[in-house]
Amino acid sequence: MKHLQPKEAWQWLQAHADDPPEQAPLFVDVRMEIESLYVGRPPGVVHIAWYDYPDLKPDPERFARQVEAEAGHKDRPILLICRSGKRTLDAGQALEAAGFTDVAHVVHGFEGELDEHFHRSTVNGWRHDGLPWEQM
Repeated sequence: MKHLQPKEAWQWLQAHADDPPEQAPLFVDVRMEIESLYVGRPPGVVHIAWYDYPDLKPDPERFARQVEAEAGHKDRPILLICRSGKRTLDAGQALEAAGFTDVAHVVHGFEGELDEHFHRSTVNGWRHDGLPWEQM
């Protein structure tokens, strides 16, 4: 699995923006739907939760099936993002175990690590780096 800093991930997505859809990276937000909708998300991201309510337990096989259904094939590049870059590590490993060949994740995720006041988006992450995002 590739580990891309937020700005590297954005540059990679932009470098492939004109690729045919079946070859362009599939950008997947693995957070719970409520996080993606209300906290914000990068534009163009597809939501496929690693886990969600009410179980809050990952189902790696379900996740891999949903990503494959969206991607079309397991050789398509996949870029994963979550809140802080931790869920994407497990989700990425599940995809690789399921046979995906080109998996990357956004280090520090959308909101980044906690600062000394337990706030996010102040130290690192997609939003901290000033990259495009939208909110419901």
